[in-house]
Parts: sequence; C-alpha cells; structure tokens
Amino acid sequence: MSIVKVIEVLATSDKSFDDAAQNAVTEASKTVKNIQSVYIKEMNANVTNNQIVSYAVNAKVSFEIES
Repeated sequence: MSIVKVIEVLATSDKSFDDAAQNAVTEASKTVKNIQSVYIKEMNANVTNNQIVSYAVNAKVSFEIES
C-alpha cells in the first residue's frame, strides 16, 4: 500500500498559465520527491493598462511517500 500526500503551491509567471503550473511543480520538486500529479485549483491574472502582466495558479501537487 502506498501513501500519497498533497501540498498546495502558489506560483506565478510572466508568460502563461502553463508556465506558472510548471513553476509550481519545479519549486515543489526542490523539497519533495515522487511527484505524481498536479491539479490546478485556481487561475488568475494581473492586468495593467488592459494587458495581462502576470499569471498565477494555485496548484495541488500530489506525491507518493516512500516507506
């Protein structure tokens, strides 16, 4: 039997939501191993002068605990 843990990570990008999601996984992988999936719970963008200037995601990252 394996145990899967879920953490919530907030990440941003100046490029896209995809890039923000990748940043969430990249940052999480610095402290946890065996990442299995990422679920994007929320997405939002900051707008200045009618232009999107940054993208943000609230991601749930799941990983298996080694026994």
